[in-house]
Amino acid sequence: MTVRAKKHLGQHFLKNESIAERIADSLTLNGYNDVLEIGPGMGVLTKYLLKKKVTTHVIEIDRESVEYLQANYLNLAPRIIEKDFLKINIKDFFKDNQFAIIGNFPYNISTQIVFKTLENRHQIPEFSGMFQKEVAERIAEKEGSKKYGILSVLTQAFYDVEYLFTVPPTVFYPPPKVDSGVIRLIRKENYTLPVDEKLFFRVVKTAFNQRRKMLRGSLKSFNLSDKLREDTIFAMRPEQLSVSAFFELTAKIEQDGIRN
Repeated sequence: MTVRAKKHLGQHFLKNESIAERIADSLTLNGYNDVLEIGPGMGVLTKYLLKKKVTTHVIEIDRESVEYLQANYLNLAPRIIEKDFLKINIKDFFKDNQFAIIGNFPYNISTQIVFKTLENRHQIPEFSGMFQKEVAERIAEKEGSKKYGILSVLTQAFYDVEYLFTVPPTVFYPPPKVDSGVIRLIRKENYTLPVDEKLFFRVVKTAFNQRRKMLRGSLKSFNLSDKLREDTIFAMRPEQLSVSAFFELTAKIEQDGIRN
């Protein structure tokens, strides 16, 4: 069965039609004419996307699923991409066009899908889909929570994130051991950063890699000047900083001059 073929990907197949329709309806359809569904399986979500006034594309690496889709969704067949989303060059399939991403994402690669979306944000104004609930909450979480971390800050730097609804294990085959959560990302009107992007990513990742420490401890690898280390922001822990505060922190480090 296809379920066995995909088991190594951490995929659980959605079998509830109403949930599939709700996920499809989470798309606003604003700012793009194309939608890419990642991991369509047997097309339970795909059928609702095909009713929308957008052009639906799917990307799937399981051969049995591809054959099923080709046989049952004839109009979709030319837009079935039999590739690994994490390995494709977006421009090979969408050129410079804007497109949305949607899917019931395999748990074990879902965060990688988000990071690839961030890398290609200039072409992806919207992203909607289902994750393990814990991951969905981490993406949507605000500062002040233990769930708030690298994924939260980097995603929210470029997108407005909304946690839409929770999905129980019973609507999947095989049922996972945890709840799932559906979120929607809508790209910010201004999605360029006010600071150096590589430095921002480095600051966020370094800070959260030692999240229990105050920033003057977790960021010591930046060899900050004594004067900067006395700034009150460095007495805080990373989960206390909003996204805008991380911009401020990065700017301070940039102005101080990196010594490593």
